[in-house]
Amino acid sequence: KSLRDTLDQCKNKLGSAVILLTAAEGDKVSLVAGVSSDLTDRIKAGDLVREFAQRLGGKGGGRPDMAQGGGTDVAGLPAALKAVPDWVQGHLS
Repeated sequence: KSLRDTLDQCKNKLGSAVILLTAAEGDKVSLVAGVSSDLTDRIKAGDLVREFAQRLGGKGGGRPDMAQGGGTDVAGLPAALKAVPDWVQGHLS
């Protein structure tokens, strides 16, 4: 719930944005993604979460503007996060 609340705050402050927030606790990773309405025609939050949850050994999905997921590969989180900007840029181009 705190990730979703933080996501809503970020979307309100940033305006046009693609956001992926993560949290690791123990052997689990939680992900929440948000995409502003002006960008959902090019990037879906569900696709973003699904892609990166799979990279972390999990699954996820949701609506075009907000999605949630999780995984179990906590050690893989830094590499996954490093890949997010390129993934987003590839979908915006």
